[in-house]
Amino acid sequence: MNDAPEHDTPAGAPDSQQPDIPGVIAPAMIEQFEEAVESGDRDFLKRTISELHPADAADLLEHLPLDEFRRAINLVDADLPPEAVAELGEDTRIAALGELSDDGIAAMVENLESDDASFLLNDLSDERRTRILARMPATDRAAIESSLAFDEESAGRLMQRDFVAAPIFWTVGQAIDHMRTVDDDDLPDTFFDIYIVDPGFRLQGAVPVSTLLRSTRETPLKDLMKESRVKLTTGMDQEEVAYLFQQYNLASAPVVDEAGRLTGMITVDDVVDVIQEEAQEDMLALSGVSESGVNQSIFSAVRARVPWLAINLFTAFIASTVVSLFSNVINHFVTLAFLMPVVAGVSGNCGSQSLAVAVRAIAERDMEGSMVMRAIRREAATALINGLLIAWSAALVSLILFHAPVISLVVGMAMTLTFTWAGLIGILAPLTLKRLGQDPAVSSSVFVLTSIDMISFFVFLGLSTLILL
Repeated sequence: MNDAPEHDTPAGAPDSQQPDIPGVIAPAMIEQFEEAVESGDRDFLKRTISELHPADAADLLEHLPLDEFRRAINLVDADLPPEAVAELGEDTRIAALGELSDDGIAAMVENLESDDASFLLNDLSDERRTRILARMPATDRAAIESSLAFDEESAGRLMQRDFVAAPIFWTVGQAIDHMRTVDDDDLPDTFFDIYIVDPGFRLQGAVPVSTLLRSTRETPLKDLMKESRVKLTTGMDQEEVAYLFQQYNLASAPVVDEAGRLTGMITVDDVVDVIQEEAQEDMLALSGVSESGVNQSIFSAVRARVPWLAINLFTAFIASTVVSLFSNVINHFVTLAFLMPVVAGVSGNCGSQSLAVAVRAIAERDMEGSMVMRAIRREAATALINGLLIAWSAALVSLILFHAPVISLVVGMAMTLTFTWAGLIGILAPLTLKRLGQDPAVSSSVFVLTSIDMISFFVFLGLSTLILL
């Protein structure tokens, strides 16, 4: 063990290690942590990680290069907080699980809530998952296996099976006494409602904990019970779950099976992760990237991005074919070759703006019913007005540069038309793909940008042919 003095400062010291901004790891702390990994100072690593919030501990570990990260996991080993592993990004989480033993992962999973336990085990191969589950108590194993049976992005996988339920005939005093006497392992770490069930364990309603604490012991729970505003089903998509939490400002919600029996609950902390994950997926998809991460390997990054680049290469050749149809006018007026990228590029930005707004509105359920036509009209009008402003500004610049009034006129007319098209296709493409059952975020950008390039070249060079030749 290395007892170098530079490692003696406590991990939580505010002056030297902790940043002014919560949730941001100070560079000095990262450097000190790296030095401890290199020197094998196991005690310093364990003390530092234990004193940090699990999310901050995960963030600190993720700042390490991959080789040092693996070494740190081996040094900390059994003292690695399970919650910190659950907070790691996908690539680093898989790397961490690869360094831990089956017994270590089994012990870790036993100390996690059922949703986080399923989350970790889902990263393992079927063979290794089976080995680890065999090392766990039968009750925990059954709960996790039941969770893993649901689709990965469903409410059944997202929910935790630890919740507080009480019979409809109990009083407030009975419910409180039950919670005080039951084993802590049988209660969730955080809960907001007591769920009321009938003898068949079918959900009848819920009593907020705040209401329970303000009521007398003799008060029947059924007198305090309110019907649950939202009942989630195990097969519901996690994106729909996130929408309901956002729509109704929920802190938690019960999950029921097809027969209406209470099977679990979902809390807002898990939904925040879903919202962030879905938003990140949409952002990456609009950029033509399926996955990303600072610790992503080069091979993985290439594999994720090259398909979209190949599609873009193909569509670029399609657009260039349109240009080749007008080689005659380009040969006569070389200036047009200079102006083509201007027309297509600025129009493409207009389409990207419209697409981003449309995808966000679809995700937030703001594009339903009469709102669809209203949104289409708004985007078309916005694109037309922006087109008039930008197009004729571009025409003026063209006139100043080339002293060719007719070419400037063509630029203004072409950009006005292509801007209008860009605004329309930016909203129509995701709406059409949604109606066809496709993910608008994943599929729209290729169609939108390719069509804008083709229309821009066709309109600009077509008008040039009609007016100049």
